[in-house]
Amino acid sequence: MGKSKKIVLVTGASSGFGRLSAEALAKAGHTVYASMRDIVSRNADNASQMVKLAKDSGIDLRTVEIDVQDQASVDRGVAQVIKDAGHIDVLLHNAGHMVFGPAEAFTPEQYAELYDVNVLSTQRVNRAVLPHLRRQKQGLLVWVSSSSSAGGTPPYLAPYFGAKAAMDAIAVQYARELSRWGIETTLIVPGAFTSGTNHFAHAGRPADEAVVREYEEGPLRGFGEQVQKAFAEIVPPDADVSAVADAIVNVVDMPFGRRPFRVHIDPTQDGADVGFAVLDRVRAEMLYRVGLSDLLKPKKLL
Repeated sequence: MGKSKKIVLVTGASSGFGRLSAEALAKAGHTVYASMRDIVSRNADNASQMVKLAKDSGIDLRTVEIDVQDQASVDRGVAQVIKDAGHIDVLLHNAGHMVFGPAEAFTPEQYAELYDVNVLSTQRVNRAVLPHLRRQKQGLLVWVSSSSSAGGTPPYLAPYFGAKAAMDAIAVQYARELSRWGIETTLIVPGAFTSGTNHFAHAGRPADEAVVREYEEGPLRGFGEQVQKAFAEIVPPDADVSAVADAIVNVVDMPFGRRPFRVHIDPTQDGADVGFAVLDRVRAEMLYRVGLSDLLKPKKLL
């Protein structure tokens, strides 16, 4: 795949890391399909802005309707990309949602919804895209993980942290199962960024208001504000969220076999690089013990 022009599909590209990455990849010379839901309504402005950017900048940035929580929508969107471009080289799993509040105050249905958005969505998209990559005998999956899965985990983000940890674990297993098909995997691990994204502004809130009141009126009065303030204080003022998009572009542009398994972009240095180094080493050692160490490196088939 080298540094040639690639066809890239990005999920959750209407804002945040997804939009920054889609635009950066297009500016780097790739054909990018920025997927999002409700292109003609909720995300009409975002889609039109990206179309205008493509026209004004002369880049190949296209939008495609995909609701990652709807398999039929995923299948239609992926089919549209394949029909239009002929193939897909890179799939960027970025779609996700954050919630903020006491863990107890979220209903089981809210936990399930968050798991659906952050985890099950990747399965829907994989099932639509991977058959094409396997037939090609090459491809790249990039997963936007979270430093919370192996680093510092402040309270009030339990449902989100749990979902991101699950997604990360599934991505690792996919990497092993896809390596013999010539498909590479890189996990991008961002830390906390309090500016340049809209994570907190768009974060979901607990449904059980009675429990929230108990927390707010009890020993944890004002704790939510304290957590957000603490985040803001530990993030360096020069932390630039575009570094995440730059890291993704760098990985996509690398030649086959040179791509790192994990890339950390963590301005707060919360220790995830250390945690994941140990965890990934333990997992690799098990594969050596059972004679499956070849799964640690993708096999070049073309």
